[in-house]
Amino acid sequence: MVMAPSVLASDEVYVSNNHYNNDHSSSKDSKLVSNTTLNHGVNDLYKAKLASKDLVFEVLKKRVASINVDRCEPGEEDAFYVADMGEIYRQHLRWKMNLGRVKPFYAVKCNPDPEILRLMAKLGNGFDCASKAEIDLALQTGVDPSRIIYAQPCKTKSYIRYAAQKGVKQMTFDNADELYKIKADFPDAELYLRILTDDSTSLCRLSMKFGASLDVARSLLELARQLELNVVGVSFHVGSGAEDPKAFLKAVQDARWVFDQAAEVGYELHTLDVGGGFCDETFEKFAAILSQALDTYFPAQVRIIAEPGRYYVAGAFTLAANVIARRDVRDPKDPSRDAYMLYLNDGVYGNFSNIIFDHQHPVAQILTCVETCPGSSDSDGSSSTSSLSSSGIDYSIWGPTCDGIDVITERVTLPGLVDVGDWLYFENMGAYTRCSATRFNGFTDNHDVIYISSETGASALLDY
Repeated sequence: MVMAPSVLASDEVYVSNNHYNNDHSSSKDSKLVSNTTLNHGVNDLYKAKLASKDLVFEVLKKRVASINVDRCEPGEEDAFYVADMGEIYRQHLRWKMNLGRVKPFYAVKCNPDPEILRLMAKLGNGFDCASKAEIDLALQTGVDPSRIIYAQPCKTKSYIRYAAQKGVKQMTFDNADELYKIKADFPDAELYLRILTDDSTSLCRLSMKFGASLDVARSLLELARQLELNVVGVSFHVGSGAEDPKAFLKAVQDARWVFDQAAEVGYELHTLDVGGGFCDETFEKFAAILSQALDTYFPAQVRIIAEPGRYYVAGAFTLAANVIARRDVRDPKDPSRDAYMLYLNDGVYGNFSNIIFDHQHPVAQILTCVETCPGSSDSDGSSSTSSLSSSGIDYSIWGPTCDGIDVITERVTLPGLVDVGDWLYFENMGAYTRCSATRFNGFTDNHDVIYISSETGASALLDY
């Protein structure tokens, strides 16, 4: 493992050269991924993911070993992240293998970390932005404005003018008033009609807020034509964290109908934006249905883009938090057993905001502890002899604020005795976490990120 300078001076970067000694490790070309996709099979990606977990754990242990909670300065023991850029790179390879026709426009809102955006730009991806600030973040990567879509159907007027100034032409609409605003402030914009979808099975539904129903789609297209606006495509979004792959099929069929209606009105649409909703666990299944639908309903000359967010970054970030307090209580389900309430220095008002806003259930794992249970492995991977129950110890886990809703886990069984000063870690913390953290009760919303790369391809693109 070697160290390399980071774009963010306060953060660390670790690079592992132990995984995939690829012959393209010195290439900086964004075409690198498409040239090597076939060399990374599903089994290779799975093995690399396991190796990445080992590297992440090693970095976590190294960081906490350097912190003495009994003598450190205030804030030195704050929660921190380890972010593996190699995991994002592997997700991109999966995308290229399964959705090669679809160009990703990364959803900046999901995690606007500068290193993520830099890697997305290097990979050749576009950016899905919903505000002036997100447009600025995307432009700071050096991408051409044509690689940005302002995918917010109900925009602030001054932001529309700002997009015009910056040359960000692609944007969505789903109502007549938006068309009048665009006519006044950016008549040369390239417009996508956002249509309504069935997102009833998604984690985060969007159809309650955005999307034109099919019965008003034609009238909106006719109005756009009367206003001499340039409608170039259709967009939809089946909801963040979609669970029903058939939602993509129905949405593609509806989009085809809108394309045909647009042709009758006088438009020659050339782009379909299939939005987001992709998840790591179901990606191949969803991709297969979407790919078949696209090939069935849209000829090859139609450009297809998407707005993935959590798919790329959820698994790339691991969060470590310190146990700042502990209470010994009776197990409410079995009063004969001891249980504990653990208080961490991060909670739902911080990086665990995904519990509130994204319906997630982060799973605690022990990074350091006083004693491990029989049959489990300690931090060195060796078996431990203990008087503790082999069934583990039950905990509830709470955040640091004075609010009673600041609960991370109501009940979890861990294979060890965790005390004040110990550390827990949580995987899959890359989506809708940092971006929605607050400073409630005076706790920080700015936590260190240690960047690592478990893929030489990502290391080359990022100059690690």
